[in-house]
Amino acid sequence: MRQALAEGAEAYVMLFHDAVLEAIGGVLNADTMPLLSPDQITLLAYVAFRREVMEGGFIQLIHNGYGPFIFMNPFAKAIGQWGAKDLKKLVYDGRLLYLKNSEALSRDCTDEEFMALYEQFPKFDDLDDDFVEMEDEVTALVAQYIETHLANFAQIVKEEDC
Repeated sequence: MRQALAEGAEAYVMLFHDAVLEAIGGVLNADTMPLLSPDQITLLAYVAFRREVMEGGFIQLIHNGYGPFIFMNPFAKAIGQWGAKDLKKLVYDGRLLYLKNSEALSRDCTDEEFMALYEQFPKFDDLDDDFVEMEDEVTALVAQYIETHLANFAQIVKEEDC
């Protein structure tokens, strides 16, 4: 934990993300979700959100099937309670666009049709840009939340107890 914390917020967040994911066999679904705490689920949601938006924006996030997980669950409320108020607002703004456009953004399509979605739905560009600008700060807030709520994420065992 100390090493990951020394490497920075992203490494610290990913340490816990990877441990949570490993604990449920690498798959988050209806069978494994009840095994997790709400904070663990929020952590998995944040990392998925961050990865998808940083790689391809909200359109990729939605197209890859994360729309219901992010927009139709209490992710925005939970991340706001962690202190990421700007991200909370951004997710709520994205939810409005998602609800209007989810069918078109979720359907199967060719690579060319997928790339055309970015031109067809330019309102997502501002959301993408806003997240890129806040991502470092939000990831630091997530790391800080984990640090101050360790018991919600993992059982901590001292080396001499192993």
